[in-house]
Amino acid sequence: MRRRSAQARCAGRAAAAMGGRLTRVFRTFNVESRARREISKEKPTPAPRHPGSRLDELAGRSETQEEIFRKDDRLLTFLKGVYVESRDPPVRVKDGGGEHLPCKQEEKRLTKLGHLGDVDVKKVPKGKISIVEALTLLNNHKLHPQIWTAEKIAVEYSLELKEVNSLLEFFIPFTVQEFPKETKKAIKPT
Repeated sequence: MRRRSAQARCAGRAAAAMGGRLTRVFRTFNVESRARREISKEKPTPAPRHPGSRLDELAGRSETQEEIFRKDDRLLTFLKGVYVESRDPPVRVKDGGGEHLPCKQEEKRLTKLGHLGDVDVKKVPKGKISIVEALTLLNNHKLHPQIWTAEKIAVEYSLELKEVNSLLEFFIPFTVQEFPKETKKAIKPT
């Protein structure tokens, strides 16, 4: 890949600027006469409107006004004879079959605070854990599996035992490994 010299880059910029000037000249060339020509062109005549859509003509006719405001006694007697009675069926509450709607006020527990202080989550709903708590309990179980058993973790963090077992089985915390300095020079320059 060749690098362009400073002169070539400068020449490229000048050519681009010149192209912009050139297009501007063509755009502004003879603008006034082109505008006059467009304005002086005869405009196409619009299609005739349907006679029913001319409301201004109908508004002036007295016959139409009388017909609009005339009361029809026959129709009024029919309207007076109409009686509407409405009864809604009784509202039935569906039984959810033992399902309970979630409460807006969930039980919450205080978290085991991490090292971030104000940024850490302070309260977590029971049955859930924060990220800091998850990493802490996974690390504790990894370092001391006899002390931090699944049962103790479930009691400590208000979790179900099967969820804790799944968590310990499928989530493994990262381990930091430092390699000796000799292996850093594995790639030798040739």
